[in-house]
Amino acid sequence: MEKTRPHIVVQDLTVAYGSNVILHDLTFAINRGDIFIIMGGSGGGKSTVLRSMVGLLQPAKGHILYDGLNFWSVGPEEQKSIMRKFGILYQSGALWSSLTLAENVALPLQQYTDLDPAQINEIVSLKLSLVGLSGFEDYYPSEISGGMKKRAGLARAMALDPEILFFDEPSAGLDPISAHLLDELIIELRNSLGSTVVVVTHELASIFAIGNNSVFLDADTKTMIAAGDPKKLLAESKDPKVINFLTRGEGQAEKAAR
Repeated sequence: MEKTRPHIVVQDLTVAYGSNVILHDLTFAINRGDIFIIMGGSGGGKSTVLRSMVGLLQPAKGHILYDGLNFWSVGPEEQKSIMRKFGILYQSGALWSSLTLAENVALPLQQYTDLDPAQINEIVSLKLSLVGLSGFEDYYPSEISGGMKKRAGLARAMALDPEILFFDEPSAGLDPISAHLLDELIIELRNSLGSTVVVVTHELASIFAIGNNSVFLDADTKTMIAAGDPKKLLAESKDPKVINFLTRGEGQAEKAAR
């Protein structure tokens, strides 16, 4: 049987700001339907890799392929076509403070579709309902909690029914209960929408709760030192950096206890 082609492939990727190399020689594949974790300690370049993947930072070297198309080699129109398949939830939620939740979610629909206002309103209500915010359409971001802002940002990220959802530290600033509820929502949405999900995080609870594939970025060597299912990495990795990260510094003793 022919092997299914990965949804996203990163090949020999080096990302830098000018002459300052952040990470080099990254190679990993993300399968369709994965919840893929980009993990590692602070300052390891996780968000920088995400910026290259979503088209905000051109790599110094290497390739990023979506369904076999090399994003940084195709023309501007093809890049835009690929990016239309993305939904992005930024760390802060990045909602427009002067717009209501409904207006925030409606914005990409108004910009990128020919739907009439009634159709847009129907989709907006559906997306907010999916993230548990039905009835909050007319609220402004300043009137809701941090967890609700994240969910509203997720509703906007889903507005155009993206094939790929990108999350940058989705649990940052949330209490443990809100973070757990957001993790459950991410899994539910992946299952119902069939999207591929890429998550930047260093939160262990989220990594083990939602991730089925991952890459581990090391700030010292400025490259990846592990890849695969986080639970399998915890059980099988021999690298002390990976073990210490996945056990919060408890090392082999905690690993054995698991």
